[in-house]
Parts: sequence; C-alpha cells; structure tokens
Amino acid sequence: MTTHTHRTVDAIWRIESARIIAGITRIVSDVGLAEELAQDALVSALQQWPDSGIPDNPGAWLMAAAKYRAIDLLRRNKRLGERQAELGRELEERELLVPDYDTALDDDIGDDLLRLVFISCHPVLTTEARVALTLRLLGGLTTTEIARAFLVSEATVAQRIVRAKRTLADAHVPFEVPRGAE
Repeated sequence: MTTHTHRTVDAIWRIESARIIAGITRIVSDVGLAEELAQDALVSALQQWPDSGIPDNPGAWLMAAAKYRAIDLLRRNKRLGERQAELGRELEERELLVPDYDTALDDDIGDDLLRLVFISCHPVLTTEARVALTLRLLGGLTTTEIARAFLVSEATVAQRIVRAKRTLADAHVPFEVPRGAE
C-alpha cells in the first residue's frame, strides 16, 4: 500500500469512524460489537482499496461494508437461537420419554470419556503420542503445559498431537470400548 493511500484511508477513518460505529450500534445494540464490525470494514477497505482505488464515497462504502457484516452476524445469531430452541425442545421431549432400561443394560460401558481414554491410548500410537494426546484431550492441558512438563519444545508436542490424531484417523480406530480379547 502506498503511503498516500495509507494516509487517505487513515484520514477517512478518522472522519467517518464515529458515524459508522454509531450507525452500527443502532443495528446491533452493542458498542463494542459495533466497533469490531466497523474495524472489520476498515480492514476490508485496506485490503481492497489499494487495488481497486478509493471509492467516490468512501464513508458510505465503509458504512455499507459494516452494515453487511452486522446483518450477517444478526442472521447467524438468529439461526443459532433457533437451533438452540429446537435442541431444547428435543431435550425436553427426551426427558419426558420413559427410559429404555433394557437397552441401557445391554450397553456394557456407556461412558464416552472411557472411550476417549481407549482411543487416546490406542496401541497404534507411540508412547509419547499417547501421553501427549491423553494429557491434551482428557487432562485439558495446553500444548505449552505438556511441553514444559516433558522438557521438550512446544512444536514437538503439537506435532505429536497432530500426528496422533492423523494416525487414529488413518487407522479408522472406532470410538468404542474394546471387547473380549481386544
């Protein structure tokens, strides 16, 4: 981006930002969110204007870009709310149903965490990968914390975890508790 274009965008932002943030706040009713949406529009302008040139009415362009982002966000939140309400209704319906104790008794172990333990410690993985994956998935430790505990680099631990996940996927390890001789 040329210095001239950068100065122009900076000047336009100083002049128009308050108006844009105020207009978007009216739409989303959240000043912080409105500021983020306006800044997203600014980033978009910084990416597009050097190639396409500064539009005739840059303030209107920024306002329109921010409004489109706000509308997209509101639509996404509405769909999310509808999905949550649907899931809530389904959950209420399930709670009203009489439990199927026969099926529950046939399931030897119904604990997903136990299944995750077996996957994390699957024999197709190296010992180091098993430990790293188990600490990450079941222990909730960050990659940094695991690396510090084993005195290795964070990149090494991250790579072990990525490779372990890939190995499990490639081996088509099922999400189930081993039975019998397994």
